[in-house]
Amino acid sequence: MFFGEVALEAAEGAVLAHSEAVPGGRLRKGVVLGAAEITALRAAGLARVTVAWMEAGDVGEDAAAACLAAALVPDPVAQGLRPGTAFTGRVNLNAVGPGIVELDAAAIHRLNLIHPAITLATLAPFHRVTAGTLVGTVKIIAYGVEEAALAAACAAARAAIRVRSVVLRDAGLVLTDAPGLEAKLAAKGRRSIEGRLRALGMRLAAVETVPHEEAAIAQALRQVPGDIALILTGSATSDLMDTAPQAVRAAGGEVFRFGMPVDPGNLLFHGRQGGRPVIGLPGCARSPALNGADWVLERYACGLTVSDAEIAAMGVGGLLKEIPLRPQLREPD
Repeated sequence: MFFGEVALEAAEGAVLAHSEAVPGGRLRKGVVLGAAEITALRAAGLARVTVAWMEAGDVGEDAAAACLAAALVPDPVAQGLRPGTAFTGRVNLNAVGPGIVELDAAAIHRLNLIHPAITLATLAPFHRVTAGTLVGTVKIIAYGVEEAALAAACAAARAAIRVRSVVLRDAGLVLTDAPGLEAKLAAKGRRSIEGRLRALGMRLAAVETVPHEEAAIAQALRQVPGDIALILTGSATSDLMDTAPQAVRAAGGEVFRFGMPVDPGNLLFHGRQGGRPVIGLPGCARSPALNGADWVLERYACGLTVSDAEIAAMGVGGLLKEIPLRPQLREPD
């Protein structure tokens, strides 16, 4: 691609590189100069303009952006994405519905190394999205790129981005009473959890409120409906053998792990009971602010398993924003 200043007489058919004021208005950068545009530029007193010329083997910015977007999202339905129309070298990729972002990060790194003018920016892996969320944006930075570089970028990252849709429909919630727990705090927890589920397109199937006792929690787990069981205790879980994890075992389930390297959210446990995932929520789940429980809930909601290695990996980037309702803040005022 040629880029530079040329005489007006030689500019017809080129792309105007910079916006120019003309009588009665303004010619925007990116416009292809025809006879009328050349006349307007001459009337503005210009003898030379800066332009971009497509040469043999070049692809214009919009065509290039559309081509790369098509390679990234060859199956919009399966990938849960809606590619937009190319404009000024950009194509946006929006989520069709709720879910979490899945990326082939290595492939996207390869794409972004091929040519500085060929770019893809995305949300972080496993970021939760809703319908319409901008998940990624393709941007061709120059007015055109070499066809060979574009072909390499398309091959490097084919189908490298998707939204994994939510597959669970609903959740049951077990709340426990504990001495000194204010009723308004329990109500706040229920509202926050219901909001989290709503954002995922799920519903709260039922709520069981029971004493903070192993047998009572176990019985509630056996009868509460839902594709996933959530437990929010009035007294924080402090050990793998504490009341709520033991209740999961007493209800015929198993506990996979207690504790995670995400703060807020350290005191989470998770496992399986009645053929469904079960999550023992940390007390910070009473706040709508992001915490470690969100990352575990979202993965389960989208049909993923949550291994020890995956939870351990959450520690990088796992220092989240402090929330004021925590009984003990990280740093005193």
